[in-house]
Amino acid sequence: MKLDLLEISTGGVYTWRMTLNNFGTWLEIDLSILKTNLKLISEFSGAKVMPIVKANAYGHGLERVADALENAGAEWFGVARVEEALLLRELGNKAKILVLGYTPPTRVPHAIKEKVSLTVYDPSVAEAYASYAKGIDESVNLHVKVDSGMGRLGITPDSAIGFLKYISENDHLKLEGVFTHFACADEPAVGITEKQIEVFSGILDAMEASHALPEFIHAANSAAIINFPNSRCNLVRAGIALYGYPPSSETNLPNGIRPALSWKTRLISIKELPTGHGVSYGHKYHTSSRERIGVIAVGYGDGFRKRNGNKVLIRGHKVKIIGNVCMDQCVVNLDGIPDAEIGDEVIIIGKQNGAEITATDIANDWGTINYEVICGLAARMPRSYQKSKKTE
Repeated sequence: MKLDLLEISTGGVYTWRMTLNNFGTWLEIDLSILKTNLKLISEFSGAKVMPIVKANAYGHGLERVADALENAGAEWFGVARVEEALLLRELGNKAKILVLGYTPPTRVPHAIKEKVSLTVYDPSVAEAYASYAKGIDESVNLHVKVDSGMGRLGITPDSAIGFLKYISENDHLKLEGVFTHFACADEPAVGITEKQIEVFSGILDAMEASHALPEFIHAANSAAIINFPNSRCNLVRAGIALYGYPPSSETNLPNGIRPALSWKTRLISIKELPTGHGVSYGHKYHTSSRERIGVIAVGYGDGFRKRNGNKVLIRGHKVKIIGNVCMDQCVVNLDGIPDAEIGDEVIIIGKQNGAEITATDIANDWGTINYEVICGLAARMPRSYQKSKKTE
């Protein structure tokens, strides 16, 4: 069977053009879907969108995703660590970049050189940043994070105004933005987000009264963009929704937003085993009769966890994994699919012949969230980037 030539990359190490027949396990990412998702989120929110591309763009591949979204008009990117920001600069990304987590003070000169904005939330860290910036006679762009109720990173509300004043008055610190993060925006009924919005709004009101509001104000993550319109400010941070997944079962995505990623592998072995034969490590599964057994080329080394209840699609049929998942392979029963053949495409995430398995389905089976499923996709798997969605 002839397949179209596609551009493939593996972990940002190298890129080449081949057919997908060369791979046993791979990811397919439709960049046009990501661009459409960005456009829809921008229209829905009425604000500038900061795509969050930390954790290898939620498993989708930092380099190609950021490049596509910048070409689609993204003016900001959010990352977790300064190393991600510097990699984007090395790759030629020209957009504004905010490091949302901690940056060691020794990296301040690098951030200044590459025009990367840093998050600050503690006076001692701010002082250290100022010291390193002063050492090269420059100033560093900062976004102050306020802890409005998350209980994680952030200056406490009672200290926020004084801290913001200190940043504003220091010659080597430039207050570019102020933001907060919500703990329960994906659970709109619990009432916590409203309280956080009230706390953050009070700080913004005090800053406005003293004519100290910075250019960029942001609070809304994916869930808040959808559930709390009054949190959108003039910049929103889109993570999981950008990649086409709902933040929770209580949060429905805007119409038209779709997953851009499919996870595929191949059927690599078929044989019959007699009654009572053990299967895979530990022999947790034994055949109950003579069974037609298949092996697929995916395992926990790729991010496919050792969990009971794992399923895949083979020729449009949902098939349970039997026995323990191995590092590179796992086993299925093919008795219900007599026409299955070695080389068949197997779907882990995606659609096949009208059937579908989503990252959220897998998360439910694993007792986790869809974020963790896609962020756990191993860098060793090739990623193929397509310009338009395949017809399933």
